[in-house]
This record gives sequence, structure tokens and C-alpha cells, in this order.
Amino acid sequence: MLTTNKVDPIALDAQHVLQIYKRAPVVFESGKGCSLFTNDGERYLDLLSGIGVASLGHGHPALAHALARQAETLIHTSNLYHHPLQSDVASRLAALSGLPRAFFCNSGAEAIEACLKFARRFWHTAGAPRAEFVAFDHAFHGRTMGALSVTWDNHYRDPFAPLVPGVTFVSASNPSALEAAVTGRTAAIIVEPIQGEGGVRPISSSMADAITAACRRTGALLIADEVQCGCTGRPFYSSALGLQPDLMALGKALGAGVPIGAALFSDRVAAAAKPGDHGTTYGGNLLACRAALVFLEELTSKGLLEHVAKIGPYLERGLRQIASRQKAVRDVRGAGVMWGLDLDRSAAPVVEAALQRKLLVNRTSETVVRLLPPYVITEREIDEALPVLEEAIASAPRT
Repeated sequence: MLTTNKVDPIALDAQHVLQIYKRAPVVFESGKGCSLFTNDGERYLDLLSGIGVASLGHGHPALAHALARQAETLIHTSNLYHHPLQSDVASRLAALSGLPRAFFCNSGAEAIEACLKFARRFWHTAGAPRAEFVAFDHAFHGRTMGALSVTWDNHYRDPFAPLVPGVTFVSASNPSALEAAVTGRTAAIIVEPIQGEGGVRPISSSMADAITAACRRTGALLIADEVQCGCTGRPFYSSALGLQPDLMALGKALGAGVPIGAALFSDRVAAAAKPGDHGTTYGGNLLACRAALVFLEELTSKGLLEHVAKIGPYLERGLRQIASRQKAVRDVRGAGVMWGLDLDRSAAPVVEAALQRKLLVNRTSETVVRLLPPYVITEREIDEALPVLEEAIASAPRT
């Protein structure tokens, strides 16, 4: 028993926690690998990983050991002083991304905020201020005010209007619309190389080419939102599309469960920054950086990247076999271990049916069943999960 309060946690949540989540009526108290366990010992197979966060699975020994030792040593000093871990994480991210400067924060949304701010800062420093952004239909970049302003869905936007002005949305399938929207007033184009909340929609190569051409034509900067779609067989999916971002936002998987975000910058964008332009109390603390170092070590030196490159196609084949048998599946989209099954109906009953069978997935964009399993998932676990998922699709009522 890990809980310290004997009151039913679901009942206590209903009384005291802000009710902004539609939580499933299950309480998890421990985990191991791709499995989560309730206090009663019931096992659930996790193909969601905390919405793309638990990249090393649950209870990873190296992560647990590193965090325990770091907590015993030093957790936080503030960004008024140096500590040895931020620069280590930054140098490793620079080597992976080609972007040599990093700002550390606490989440992907905060990383997006930093990218938006410093895109404008770049043009202000250049003496030719630009304030406008071009984003895409189905985009989701976060729930803070700047990130929400470049998020497309009115369901998220309308209750908090007015938002930051100057944002134009274009269809991700219409390169000509992008060309018309990007002008000499555009500070930056912001794009998720694979749209996550918008339905697991990879950006096409033709749109990637149009983005590159528009940036060259107008000088607009490019912000790549890799918060959810990073590590799909390579560290960042923007490279698969031939995109060369000036700024990049990271989060979710980077801390393997410990909150951390990072905004990465090219030298020319970083050169526009001045002390006091931005800041964070907790960002880049030692505990978060230690977690990121464990993740990056597993990714680059201990075979995790190669594992994802192999297990991703295995997962894709299984999903496409389901689609060939289940007429409700209209499309299979994604890369690496990030996948969506687009249904001809609401995905909510499928998610519920899977939960009843102790399989964790979720719904996005109304009709899409989204899978974001830990990067460490095995073929055996995929073979266990996919028949359950297919049964959930077949048995769920049409709504």
C-alpha cells in the first residue's frame, strides 16, 4: 500500500482536485516495464506511457538508481548558479539536433513558449520586428496562452479568448496555402513533424519542402515541435522530413517521467537573447537533468534508438493487420512507436473497451485510437496487446 491516506483516492479527488480531467476509475500505484499495477495487484499493459512520457517504461533500474543518488546529493540550486548537469544535457542535445544552444524548463508547453518568445526576440534584435506566426490545422502545441494561440482546435481555444493575435492557420495538406500565408511579416512557422493530439498525422514530404521554401523566401524562422513525436526511429522526426529548424521544443520523453522541457536554438537565434529575457525557477534542476542524462544515455549508447527502429515496424505491421481485418479502421498513421488508428466512428468506446480488458490507449481527434507505448516495449508485449486492441475495436459499440 503506497497511499498515505486511507480515504478512497477517487472520492478524495472529487472533493479537492480541480475537475479538469476525465479520469478513468482506476488507481495505479506501481509499475514495471510496460506494465502498471493497482493496489489490488491487477496488471494493465501500458501502450500510452503517461501520454508519451515514460519512455523507459516504469521502474527502470538505472533511472531509479540515478534519481535516488541525485536526491541524496543535490536537487536544486536555482539558475543563479552553475551545476554540472545542464551543460552535459545541452551538449548531448546539440550533438543530436544540430542546434547548439538550450534553455531548460519544466514541460513541452513551456518550451513552446520560449520558442515563440525568442522567435520574436530575433526579429526585434535585427531591427525589423515581426510578430506573426503560421501554424497548421490540427496542430496542438500546449495549453499556456502562447502555445494555445498556435493550437488549432477551437475546443481548446474559445474558452480563453482573446489569445495572442497574429496567428494564421493553414491546411497541412495544402502547400500553396502555406506559400500564400508566409510573408515578410512572419516571425516563424511552427510545425509538429507528426501531429499528436490532432490525430497522429505525419507532415508530408511535399509540405516539408514547402516549409523549407517559404522560410528561404521570406526569412521566417522554423520552430519544430518535437515534444511528442521525438524518437520515432531517429532522435527527431524533423530530420526524416529534411527540415532544418531554427528552434526546437522538447519535453515528454526527455525526462522518462521526470518533468523537463527544453527549447533548442541555432546560434543566430541564440545570439539575439540577452540576460533577463526569459527565466525559470525549476527549469534545468539537477534531478530533471539527471533523468534526461539517463534517457539520453539509454537512447544513444545502450541501443534504445536501434530498438525503436526495429520495434516500430513490428508494431506497424501488427496494426496494419488489424486494419485489414477490421473495417472500422480507416487509416493507420505514425512512425516508430507513435501510432494512430483512425476509425469510422468515435474512438471513445474502443478506449473504454480496451481499459476493461486492462489495456491502456487513448483517443485523440475524436476518431483516432492513439498508441504511445514506452520505447522499451518488446515484441512479446506487442503480441500480447494487439489481439486485445483488436477485440476492443470489434466489440465496441458504434456511437
